[in-house]
Amino acid sequence: QVQMVESGGGLVQAGGSLRLSCAASGSIVSINAMNWYRQAPGKQRELVAGITSSSKTNYADSVKGRFTISRDYAKNTVYLQMNSLKPEDTAVYYCNAEVIVKTISTYTASYWGQGTQVTVSS
Repeated sequence: QVQMVESGGGLVQAGGSLRLSCAASGSIVSINAMNWYRQAPGKQRELVAGITSSSKTNYADSVKGRFTISRDYAKNTVYLQMNSLKPEDTAVYYCNAEVIVKTISTYTASYWGQGTQVTVSS
């Protein structure tokens, strides 16, 4: 099927930068949209950024101008470059992808990474 493995989280000071990566593998025909979500304790999971198969991007207002989402099509990987990090960016970040899968049949499904912790100190 499809597996998605995240990396790049960690502890960083306010104003610092991190780059998250999420690599998809498995029975992938192609990937439509890829997204990054985040969830802070006691809060709902929210969409941070998304990128389509045509490289159109969208961002939450709270991260616009600071975060950049990108894709490596050859590696089935999505990245989130996070600059000028703020304490309020602290959350578990999850990647998500809409994937066209082919096993015995062909179908579209949504897959999630395991989550990676981002902590921004004051």
